[in-house]
Amino acid sequence: MRIIGGRYKGRRINPPPNFKARPTTDFAREALFNILNNRIDFESINVLDLFSGTGSISYEFASRGAASVHLVEKDMNHISGIKKILKELNLKNVRPIHIDVKAYLKTCSVKYDIVFADPPYELSWLEELPDLVAQAGVIKDDGVFILEHPRDLSFTGHNLFFEHRNYGGVNFSFFNPLYI
Repeated sequence: MRIIGGRYKGRRINPPPNFKARPTTDFAREALFNILNNRIDFESINVLDLFSGTGSISYEFASRGAASVHLVEKDMNHISGIKKILKELNLKNVRPIHIDVKAYLKTCSVKYDIVFADPPYELSWLEELPDLVAQAGVIKDDGVFILEHPRDLSFTGHNLFFEHRNYGGVNFSFFNPLYI
């Protein structure tokens, strides 16, 4: 796995031993960030990365100069690996948070420009995520929620949905709280 763009472009990232998650592919991350490059000023945004796994999405945002990145991950092995990488890269604008996503959404008082979630594809409540994030009030009015999900799920009928992109087996659905 490597960082696709920004200050740390080309830097290889090695997941911790016994890593259990499915990281977003380099190809899909590159495509996602090409879309975002045309829509946002990275240096002015605050990002929330849910189900962070390796932290690859957070590193991409930080590498591009995001003002702040909070990443939420409940697996302690993953958090340890993320902290090691953050130290190696000297990333001061990324804050790992060791907590369950639902618990974080219930207690979070911060509003983010972008909320990204890459849950395990077998997560029993994956289809509820757009509503849980919207109801938590963690997205700014002009912000966006991006959900990575398997191809057999479609969110096109969801009232917050506004865009879908497919990159092989990786699908991204985009949601906006203003569409409620």
